[in-house]
Amino acid sequence: MNINDFKIDFDKVIEFLKTDISGLRTGRASAAMVEGISVDAYGTHQPLKAVASITISDAKTLMIDPWDKSLLGAVEKGIRDSNIGLNPVNDGRGIRLILPELTVERRQELIKVLHQRLENARISVRKVREEIRDTIAGEEKEGNIGEDEKFKLQEDLDKMVKDYNEKIKGVGDDKEEEINTI
Repeated sequence: MNINDFKIDFDKVIEFLKTDISGLRTGRASAAMVEGISVDAYGTHQPLKAVASITISDAKTLMIDPWDKSLLGAVEKGIRDSNIGLNPVNDGRGIRLILPELTVERRQELIKVLHQRLENARISVRKVREEIRDTIAGEEKEGNIGEDEKFKLQEDLDKMVKDYNEKIKGVGDDKEEEINTI
């Protein structure tokens, strides 16, 4: 039994965190901000990225071009209903989203949301740690590993958890700096 066998579970937590916070709005346009917005298309709810192309025309403007122009109204409604704080401009061919400057209050709100998501990632790391500890205890109970090896594995596990919590902190610090950049 090797602790590194479980590294993939921790890596999944970090990848999910990066994907999760990529949608947090910073001072510049990003397709991740809108690609998950639910759009009522053809009688079902679909993510925006499934019904339209999303391009960044400049640092403050997103262009959304539905593949089927009859969905323009549904896309516009989906954006309005998503409460992302953007006002869609429908020009008949596509939808333009212009990002206003972030206010100090909005930046503080985004940082609070970021901290909640970072805490969720730390909770996920702790859950993975507990699952691994249960596995180690089970291996000892079955006689596959000795008590000394159990303690060594738990020590290695604690060191790995500390490293992943540092990675989470680093990702959070980078995103917070990005949010605060004017």
